[in-house]
Amino acid sequence: MLENRVPLELGISTFLHTNPKGGGVLPGERLRQAMEEIQLADQVGLDVYAIGEHHRMDYTSSSPAIILASAAATTNHIRLSSAVTVLSSSDPVRVYQDFATLDNLTNGRAEIMAGRGSFAESFPLFGYNLQNYEELFDEKLELLLKIRSSENVTWSGKHRAPLHNMGVYPRAQQFPLPVWIATGGNPGSAIRAGQLGLPVIFSIIGGMPERFAPLVQLYLKAAQQAGHDPNQLQIACHSHGFIANSFEAAKEKYYPIMAEQMNQIGRERGWANYTRSVYEEALSPRGALYVGDSEYVAEKIVRVTKQLGLTRFLLYVDFSTLPHRDLLRTIERFGTEVAPLVHKELARH
Repeated sequence: MLENRVPLELGISTFLHTNPKGGGVLPGERLRQAMEEIQLADQVGLDVYAIGEHHRMDYTSSSPAIILASAAATTNHIRLSSAVTVLSSSDPVRVYQDFATLDNLTNGRAEIMAGRGSFAESFPLFGYNLQNYEELFDEKLELLLKIRSSENVTWSGKHRAPLHNMGVYPRAQQFPLPVWIATGGNPGSAIRAGQLGLPVIFSIIGGMPERFAPLVQLYLKAAQQAGHDPNQLQIACHSHGFIANSFEAAKEKYYPIMAEQMNQIGRERGWANYTRSVYEEALSPRGALYVGDSEYVAEKIVRVTKQLGLTRFLLYVDFSTLPHRDLLRTIERFGTEVAPLVHKELARH
């Protein structure tokens, strides 16, 4: 049983969806919209805004650290994170430098979520072989953690030139700079995060969130066996959602948006067609879609928090066919209506 957990943090995750060929906004406009979103999320008291690294035409998020740094001067409290940094195809030295710079700009509000990424475009783009998928991540995570723990680094591996007592600057204001392990449900990733004593975030975009409970237990058991206090660890999830003034309004508005996006990705990956019945199941109290009015969304967040022992929940709202005013209204409702309901209910327990 987990005890003395930190208060639940609530935030927004995004890939800055554009899809200009499909009628979405152009990259410049989407980036300017992101500044509005981050500022609003900060103003309404949300805890985190996180941008996922992608290298595709339909997203404008290839450089999360640069985008987040643009919002540093106009925010005061919100933590700014990647979601994720595709570490396997990145240079850990540059990743640390980028986020250490962001950390200093924000007076200690930067974070890294490290993962393999949900798409593979970055591997050929930066000259990496997908056959080394696992090995690249393991090696680069080792180097990133070594850099954040020591100013001068000596290290060698297979996929990067060695470092011999090299200083890496600037140093982050936070020590250590937070590094999360992001996973879509791989047991090995959960175990690795636990062994390293790192916070973990699960991407739960389908099915029932309760099925991730065994992964949480693997994570906590691995942490405890490695000598880490499970009560000091952080567990998060990232899931799709949309908030409107009524459950029916949210349900009807979000279905075509969700179906279009899931079917687009599904065509690339060979998934079955996303149907109304699949959508309705995900909307149920046990499902992985957080769509509805503020009360319903709050109830579902409380439920998954208790199921998985969460310390952070990130809501992904961003699709190119969703009007930006609706995205902003969701962020506003999330901070001013959902968050107080969630915190009040959790405080009762």
